[in-house]
Amino acid sequence: MKTPLTLGFSPCPNDTFMFYPLVHNLVDTAGLSYKEQLEDVETLNRLAIEGELDVSKVSYHALGHIRDEYALLRSGSALGRGCGPLLLAAGKIELSDLKNKTIAVPGRYTTALLLMRLFDPSLTNFIMMPFNEIMDAVLKGNADAGLVIHESRFTYQGYGLHKLLDLGEWWEQESGLPTPLGGIVARRSLGVETIAAVERALQSGVEYARKYPEQAAKYIGEHAQEMNAEVCAAHIKLYVNDFSSDLGDEGVRAISCLMQRAEQAGIIPASTMPLFAA
Repeated sequence: MKTPLTLGFSPCPNDTFMFYPLVHNLVDTAGLSYKEQLEDVETLNRLAIEGELDVSKVSYHALGHIRDEYALLRSGSALGRGCGPLLLAAGKIELSDLKNKTIAVPGRYTTALLLMRLFDPSLTNFIMMPFNEIMDAVLKGNADAGLVIHESRFTYQGYGLHKLLDLGEWWEQESGLPTPLGGIVARRSLGVETIAAVERALQSGVEYARKYPEQAAKYIGEHAQEMNAEVCAAHIKLYVNDFSSDLGDEGVRAISCLMQRAEQAGIIPASTMPLFAA
């Protein structure tokens, strides 16, 4: 058995759902093993930027900063329609009032912030904080608005917050393409053959999880913290889809479009490396 590859993914239900078969050897791993490291997405972004992980989930914004060192895998992505970040507020504030207002965001390298900057480059007063603290910050007046991801899109109305903007909806109208949120990358130095083996195993794992969804329930529950079963199921249904099995042509076009627009806006560095290893 080769030395285990370090594998980073988040404790969010869509990730634990997809990675469960892989880390529990329920699919053919081609002799590879994995040492998983579960972290919030912004921590994973920073670890990948620092080159600390062999394989990892990252935000597509972060991908724009690491394309020379990491290749994208065609499986494991969170990408789709109707799943984008939401900009929320309390009280009577409107979207037109946000200039010079404080906006809480879930991290410098999140796709949520990238989409926000593409939507309105004049908005610059961002406060970085963990995604699960954003709604409380808005409610307590520590931020004028908050950009939320993950399960918050299912629960924000219960907090008395209202939606100012659906950035996924904006992106889909603007580009005609689904919204790329996060993907799985592998260190290019692993080599084309190893990366291809990881990709095949991950795709098999995603397909296995979708075929036998009940098998991962305990593992998902161990990491889902205080999320109730209904929200957990909705989370998986929204973020795990056909694009998660294989990006396909449309998924690749969506990612390439996002990279191109981010480059043109000066948000990510230009790169001549292809998205994929081969």
